[in-house]
Amino acid sequence: MMRRAIFLDRDGTLVERRHYPRRPEELCLYPGIGPLLRTAQQAGFALVVVTNQSGIAHGYFTMADLAAMHAGLAHALAAWDVRLDGIYVCPHHPDGIIAPFAISCTCRKPAPGLLLQAAEDLNLTLNHSWMIGDILADIEAGKRVGCRTILVDLDTEPLPISWIQSPDYVARSTVHALQVVLAVEGLGPCVELDYWPVRWTRTPSANSERPMDDGM
Repeated sequence: MMRRAIFLDRDGTLVERRHYPRRPEELCLYPGIGPLLRTAQQAGFALVVVTNQSGIAHGYFTMADLAAMHAGLAHALAAWDVRLDGIYVCPHHPDGIIAPFAISCTCRKPAPGLLLQAAEDLNLTLNHSWMIGDILADIEAGKRVGCRTILVDLDTEPLPISWIQSPDYVARSTVHALQVVLAVEGLGPCVELDYWPVRWTRTPSANSERPMDDGM
């Protein structure tokens, strides 16, 4: 039986943004996301991290360093009884210096390769899945495979000018993004669904008639 998934970008989405983290202790989960991830997993969602890690290609850290960081991440999530179904990594960058990673590829987001590989490996139904990320490349990767998409607003991204980078929802934080998933899927209480960054001067059309919880 095919499963739904929540695809999560790593840096800036699952963990706090840091410039090229190299050690396990530098991957810090955002507060409050553990219980929400557990609720989603208990409801049958696969939890899959899809992350560009060009630091490998640039020589900032090694694949062994990355494995150690992800072991630490798994340990931190286990404290909330959450288990990732997979972590899919693109180590490539065309301007890198480490062979064989210094190449163009089909897995570096916004290309959809990581999501497609996860779907094949884990028997996932992409058009019933979600992609959550903090940059427009994450949104584009999700859109390309038919996922519903949520942009976590870290005050970094410009107003999208094409549909392929236009998120279905924008969230104030990753906690808010997960609350949106649960609300839309009927697994949690109503939350604000029409958040729109002030710096984006255009009025949102896709979500303008969606209800907002009085408490948000």
